[in-house]
Amino acid sequence: MPETEIIGFTLSPEQVRVLGCLLEKAVTTPDAYPLSLNSLRVACNQTTNRDPVVTYEEREVHEALDALREMGLVARSKAHGERAIKYRHLVPDVIELTAGERALLCTLLLRGAQTPGELKQRSERMHPFGAVSEIEAAMAGLAARGFVVEQARRPGQKEHRWMHLLGGSDTAVAVVAPTPGSSTAPSSVSGAPSPAPSPAGSRPEAVHTSSVVTTPHSVGHALELRNPATGEVLETIDTTDDAEIAAKLRRARVAQRAWSARPLGERIAIITRWRDLFVDQIEQCAQITMRETGKPIANARGELRAVPYDIDDFIAQVPEVVAARDVGTDEGVEQRETYEPYGVVAHISAWDYPYLVALSTIVPALLCGNAVLYKPSELATRSGLKLVDLAHRAGIPVDVLQAIVGDGVTGAALVASGVDLVTCSASYDTGRAVARAAAERLVPVVLELGGKDAAYVCDDADIDVAAIAAAKGAFYTAGQGASAIERIYVHAGVWAAFLDAFATASHAWVLGDPADDATTVGALTRPGQRELLEAQLADARAKGARVLFGGEAREGNWFEPTALVDVDHSMVVMRDESCGPIVGVMRVRDDAEAIALMDETDYGLTAAVFSASRARAEAILARLDVGSAYWNCADRTTATMAWSGRRHSGLGVSMAPAGIASFVRPKAWHLSP
Repeated sequence: MPETEIIGFTLSPEQVRVLGCLLEKAVTTPDAYPLSLNSLRVACNQTTNRDPVVTYEEREVHEALDALREMGLVARSKAHGERAIKYRHLVPDVIELTAGERALLCTLLLRGAQTPGELKQRSERMHPFGAVSEIEAAMAGLAARGFVVEQARRPGQKEHRWMHLLGGSDTAVAVVAPTPGSSTAPSSVSGAPSPAPSPAGSRPEAVHTSSVVTTPHSVGHALELRNPATGEVLETIDTTDDAEIAAKLRRARVAQRAWSARPLGERIAIITRWRDLFVDQIEQCAQITMRETGKPIANARGELRAVPYDIDDFIAQVPEVVAARDVGTDEGVEQRETYEPYGVVAHISAWDYPYLVALSTIVPALLCGNAVLYKPSELATRSGLKLVDLAHRAGIPVDVLQAIVGDGVTGAALVASGVDLVTCSASYDTGRAVARAAAERLVPVVLELGGKDAAYVCDDADIDVAAIAAAKGAFYTAGQGASAIERIYVHAGVWAAFLDAFATASHAWVLGDPADDATTVGALTRPGQRELLEAQLADARAKGARVLFGGEAREGNWFEPTALVDVDHSMVVMRDESCGPIVGVMRVRDDAEAIALMDETDYGLTAAVFSASRARAEAILARLDVGSAYWNCADRTTATMAWSGRRHSGLGVSMAPAGIASFVRPKAWHLSP
């Protein structure tokens, strides 16, 4: 086969990654080469030396291998006495490349477009080059044979980049260098004239706070991802270190300019393709989440089924939010207001609803023209990487949405990196530390924090409706959602009837294998959470509380749905977040006492009232300092309604037009002819 004939192959992203991994491992780990299917999947999903980071399943890797075998680029092998089939590349049989050229091409396959300096540094493991000039000479030779293309220097960059052509010529669209005097600033969302770029903010040397979550790290480390239901190690994954965060931020700034310059309709079309990929891969995504969070598979599927509806709602709402507003004229001066993206948004996400929480920030941020550096929770890392993988497959540019992998230390480094806006879904302590760190640079924040959410059952309530809703609110996803019901107040007139109905309704919520479709309560996700719940239970019992049902912790990350009666506000379980399937049920004399007790908390996320009278319920809810109020329902959100917390439950707004507006800045135009 002639050596240039390989350009006749247009490789998919999966095929590019698989071929690159085989080329790399043949040199860097020869003792373990050829690779088994599982080893190749792990190699593809590495978070170091890979861009973008992906979360391929074995099926996807196998399909890529089959296609590469048909092209003559890969072969199967099986050593004598071994059962496993292994795979090796056949590139030397197809094209004649030197070891250095092969190393450079491999580096491009694994990391995308790179400068000569980056190529020299990143190819060292496979082939040492003496100087950058040697890289340039080798790349020129590869370009002459049609394997790579030189990109023009990007705005704001000193060096040009090289990009491989094995994925098709449309993957190598050159970035045209700006002509002298041209503007390189991003256009506004509304299409108004763009200003000159402002100087980039400098990165602080450190975040001055005592909280561990805001102590930046300088050396990467690994996360051991476990299935909380079984203790099985799912994967050990390298975290993103400070240098990588800084590099990702630089690339995001450049990519954001081009992204925001696209018409809103183009961004909507790409986000719509992303939506469709979620629909196609509901089961794959749900399985990933179930295994790494312990969430019942039925609940995980339910979250994924809600994703397309939320995305559709954001798409429907964003045009009105970002539309320019004509204010009229004043003394002959035309007045106009436009809305521009912030630039690069950092999103530090949660694990309870890893897709819905992340997308409530990422989708509106992208639609408004921002780039996003997204750190999924360390307890839902694989779900987050799958989300990003699907985004890139849909056509969202790799540098516009990038994953940052790590724990609270990594999140702290991201906040300190010089981003333009920070959104965070976390506990109150973490949120406060993030706000302090961001305040050092006057960076705005949107914080979705925890809650100690209460429900009140009035004496005119439909007891069965109240009991069923309260049980679901307390025990769905093992009570680990921020808006889960953790306190129930019951009017004395229906006390006994409600306890009976609540106990009956709670029988439907039992522990089980998260992989079983019938399971309603899975494992606790967070390490150490069982011990916290045991401590709350012991404190309540010591102060006179009685267990209505449940109360048993099991070895591992398991805790039964539990209700306590004879409780009061001296008990930790009625004051502090539980984030688990435990709820205190307290009798009250009347509405006034219920209002006083429901509002006797540092939190202010949600509250629910069950009553036959809408007027009565609304009067009670109006007096409570919460962001969401429920009448005869509980624990629900929608992308068309603002989600906000008060006091320790948050700062700012997510979702709805008010939340979308968090991702743009107004600019007032005064235009005198």
